[in-house]
Amino acid sequence: MLTDMPAAGTRSTYQPSPREPDSPRGARVFLQERKWRRPEQRLATEDITISRWTCAPTAVKHEDATTPPDRYFFSIALKTTRLKLSRGNQIVFDGIMPAGTLYVGAPAKQISAQFYAPCDFLHFHVSASYFLSPLPGTDPVAHESLNDLVLLRDPFAEQLAKALIEHGHSADQEFAHCIGQTLAMHVARRELPRTKVNALPKWRLRRVEEYVRTRFDRSISLSDLAKVAGLSRMHFAAQFRAATGYRPREYLLHQRIEHAKSLLSNSETSLAEVALAVGFCTQAHFSTVFKRITGDTPARWRCVSRNTLASSRPADSDPASPRKSVSPALPAAPS
Repeated sequence: MLTDMPAAGTRSTYQPSPREPDSPRGARVFLQERKWRRPEQRLATEDITISRWTCAPTAVKHEDATTPPDRYFFSIALKTTRLKLSRGNQIVFDGIMPAGTLYVGAPAKQISAQFYAPCDFLHFHVSASYFLSPLPGTDPVAHESLNDLVLLRDPFAEQLAKALIEHGHSADQEFAHCIGQTLAMHVARRELPRTKVNALPKWRLRRVEEYVRTRFDRSISLSDLAKVAGLSRMHFAAQFRAATGYRPREYLLHQRIEHAKSLLSNSETSLAEVALAVGFCTQAHFSTVFKRITGDTPARWRCVSRNTLASSRPADSDPASPRKSVSPALPAAPS
């Protein structure tokens, strides 16, 4: 089940502050997870327990977990990542998960995860009693209606997580508990979708992905993608979003930015040339989209990326190895 909640105003990607210390007081508020969804301590008797999962895999990392029978599981993405959630042969989510995404799992439900990129999640283990006694003006919430609920870029949940993380070194249990209660009420009061849209079949999705991969530097319309998938524009847009969590235009922008990262890391190509090479008409538009998706300007991202690469390079490697210069691929001229 995939839903997108509109953000008010300009959307920003939250980046955890490097000033957050692992102080004893902060540790009491956030239990650390050495294994996914398994805090270092057993779930406490409190009705809400909060933990944090960070991972920087060098290869695809597989994890499995089952929600306790008396708990709901809430997860808020603190940074954009790439992962796959599945249960047996059923794919719950597969793609790029933006910062601010809220995932809800019902009690006694098993799920598997594959992490393809560095990630940072705030986890709330919430007593099922919050949903057994409905809030005033709401109906009782059925377990199945909330299971595998994915709210892409939920701005309210993102702000709650941001408030808790930013005060992690000074927050007390009461403050954290209030945040958890507010999040639980936010989920309980949501009006869930009345109809379910079938996800775009895998074979159609692969055709679309291949089409974008070979033409992302050119102008691509919704009609072009719908034609490749063999569907009407309306049906394609709804099914594509159900399969990937993205509107077609958002997906195309993310593909362009991912390729731009490769050019920025591995070549001396100027920012203006990179913008043209990945399908943007101007450097200004490219920089705006790049910062919205990554949280950094292209120039700063390139600097940080190269510094990281230099710090991880073996001492006996040649630091003066030349980088390639890439000629930009200009957008195709209109026919």
